[in-house]
Amino acid sequence: MKEFNDAMTMPDRIEKTANGSILQHGKLNNRIYLMKLAVQDTESIIPRMNQLADMQNYSKIFCKIPSSAYPLFLAEGYRMEGYIPAFYNGKEDAFFVSKFPNDQGRASVPVPRLQQLHRLLSDMATGNQQAIDKASYTIRKLGQRDIPAMTRIYSDIFKSYPFPIYDPEYISEMMDEHVQYFGAFKDGKLAALSSSEIDREAQNAEMTDFATHTSHMGNKLSMLLLRHMEHEMRQQGICTLYTIARLQSVPMNKTFIRTGFTYSGTLLNNTNIDGKTESMNLYYKRLGKI
Repeated sequence: MKEFNDAMTMPDRIEKTANGSILQHGKLNNRIYLMKLAVQDTESIIPRMNQLADMQNYSKIFCKIPSSAYPLFLAEGYRMEGYIPAFYNGKEDAFFVSKFPNDQGRASVPVPRLQQLHRLLSDMATGNQQAIDKASYTIRKLGQRDIPAMTRIYSDIFKSYPFPIYDPEYISEMMDEHVQYFGAFKDGKLAALSSSEIDREAQNAEMTDFATHTSHMGNKLSMLLLRHMEHEMRQQGICTLYTIARLQSVPMNKTFIRTGFTYSGTLLNNTNIDGKTESMNLYYKRLGKI
């Protein structure tokens, strides 16, 4: 119970440099995540992260960077775990690179899960659009008045999460900034939800924070929400969609494959979710012309 309470009340910190780079780090995920790299920080950010990892004994440093910055990271021992083509403004690729500073982070590769993923990718045709019975559900954008219902579902579904989505203040702040939340309703009650985390400057959006109330599972609501968000992002001029999905969640991987997303890498031992550290799969989908 104490570990659960610690995870729920002590989320990782998000810090912004003077130039605009964004770092997330803390003991929940036991890692540093370079979420955004400002051009001015390209040469200085690596020693800064190395120092922070040494001080806190983090097990992994994980970075999302423009491809042009990769030679510097490669020289410092980082290796690519995934990529998204034309990620930045429909032009420059994004590389997802990582480094394990100590033996603590070098857990064994999840071979059975990766073999399962191979079979899944081999058996399913990308872009296979499945029919969904959506007559009994309505989809709409969520607002401040929906936050209590949102946090109840998130708290019920996840024992831990890489971001404090169970905190009403966090959800409210994200709504006011760059995250749009969407919900599936039945009989006026929230049944499932998800979010689009938008980077308008780079014209991309992360499809994330999917959760379905236990009483509504099995109705393909994640797929219904994903298609709705894709339509919304297209209308808003977003060029690229992507997600970081749990390797062990077959339903979520199927959802993205069936809606035309392309698998492009696995992030090993990367994210604390639902009470344990898991490997994550990277998927992307182009909406605009390259």
